[in-house]
Amino acid sequence: MDDRALLAELEPVAGKLYDRHDKTAKEWFPHELVPWSRGRDFEPGVEWEPDELAPPPAVRSALFVNLLTEDNLPYYSMEIHEMFGAGGAWGEWARRWTAEEGRHSIVMRDWMTVTRAIDPVDLERGRMAQVCGGIVPHPQTAIRGLVYVTLQELATRISHYNTGKFLTDKFGEDIMKRVAADENLHYLFYRDMATAALELDPSQTVMAIEAEVREFAMPGVGIPDFEAHAKAIAKHQIYDMAIHHEKILVPVVLNIWKVEELTGLTSEAEQARDKLVQRIGRIGKAARRMRERAGESDAA
Repeated sequence: MDDRALLAELEPVAGKLYDRHDKTAKEWFPHELVPWSRGRDFEPGVEWEPDELAPPPAVRSALFVNLLTEDNLPYYSMEIHEMFGAGGAWGEWARRWTAEEGRHSIVMRDWMTVTRAIDPVDLERGRMAQVCGGIVPHPQTAIRGLVYVTLQELATRISHYNTGKFLTDKFGEDIMKRVAADENLHYLFYRDMATAALELDPSQTVMAIEAEVREFAMPGVGIPDFEAHAKAIAKHQIYDMAIHHEKILVPVVLNIWKVEELTGLTSEAEQARDKLVQRIGRIGKAARRMRERAGESDAA
């Protein structure tokens, strides 16, 4: 089944899930979550002081990556429209998703600017580099796109929420929780769309899941010094391989999509399923070893 046929078959499901989302999502306003009274002018020539609001360096890395990821919305929105189309229920969802995602960078940047949590010069230079680079993951088919955004939205939700837990500033914590709540609703839409695709064409979907798990990359890969930030984030256990395995791969791929229990697959899909299950097992073992080594290093 090619992309056009698949999306046409799934459009009624997209319409129902969009209606569910519309009834579930709560209206909120970024300006109400920001402690504006704590703000003051940035005087020319006065450098940013890192000690005003001093989260650990790894948490600063997470804030930096999370915000710049949200800043790249124009390219994600373009990818969503190209994958799913601009008409019908798919187009309605893509526009609603874009509008909701746009609030995230607004509220996060306003809070970081008012509280001086992050150097605003670094943030702006990072935003310019990120958006000028335009680097985003590019799934090759619509079904791979559905699988990728399912995994990515859940990963983003977890990253935002865990970042908030490490903040001592109540406003910042509440903002990250609010953003994470949006990401969770987006995850549920895509997860249930992928579940419907799995019922419609299990073989094609299983192969898409295997490919996206194998090639998965967080959407912030184009951010300056992304690897260094990602290592710091992982070491602080904001988002690491163990979380990816325990909170995403096992609950979604194995428990919700139940790939091990599917029947009637083509021989190619059977092979992909075997590779997928083996890969998830290897990721789990590697994640446990990394956590153990990190614990030993901290204890030394």
